[in-house]
Amino acid sequence: MPGEIIFYTLLFFVALMYSSVGHGGASGYLALMAFFSFAPETMRPTALLLNIFVSLTAFIQYYRGGYFRWQLFCPFAITSIPAAFIGGLIVMDAKLYKTILGFLLLFSVVRLGGLKFDDNKTLKKQGLLLSLAIGGMIGVLSGMIGIGGGIILSPVILLLHWGNMKQTAAVSALFILVNSISGMAGLIIKGFHFSSDMAWMIVIAFLGGLLGSYLGAMKAGSSLLKKILAVVLLMASVKLLFA
Repeated sequence: MPGEIIFYTLLFFVALMYSSVGHGGASGYLALMAFFSFAPETMRPTALLLNIFVSLTAFIQYYRGGYFRWQLFCPFAITSIPAAFIGGLIVMDAKLYKTILGFLLLFSVVRLGGLKFDDNKTLKKQGLLLSLAIGGMIGVLSGMIGIGGGIILSPVILLLHWGNMKQTAAVSALFILVNSISGMAGLIIKGFHFSSDMAWMIVIAFLGGLLGSYLGAMKAGSSLLKKILAVVLLMASVKLLFA
């Protein structure tokens, strides 16, 4: 019982922190489930389900704030959605799954740990072919691992100067939502079954997502808390890679 309370408390915290930067939180949920020794076959569908609900709240808040850009989102989504569905059909070896997840968690560390971007700097024109290629690659990983892909997409957009911080968060939120739905569809075809435990996790993550997305889109986020979460994710990454 105390273990469950700790797990659900941390789940709320992870959803809050991720949604504040426009993410669904799948990498955080996966790290958390890895700490609590969830089976890999349970981790992927659970993370995708939580992603759907939390990224939806994040997208709504950032969209209401006027930060969403369809022209930035669409080139990535065109290739990522079918690719995520294909990724969801792929069955992975447990050891390989943990290794890939461990490396992907490092993207979250970079994103939450303080990736800097000057919002006053002139944005560059988005490359169509490069965006299509990036979307496809992220989509496959999204379905295979059980993430929405925002942890990879956000640093790419910021580093290429295709969007500012708020625009990137808004686009990432919808990108995560559509990829998570597509990946989930692939898992359902493979025979996924919903469990009652997931219902409680959805409720708690959804509440954390509501608060976090509001704080991120409308208020100033807590840089200290994000850095703490980045450290936790780094520890989870090391555990997955070397345990």
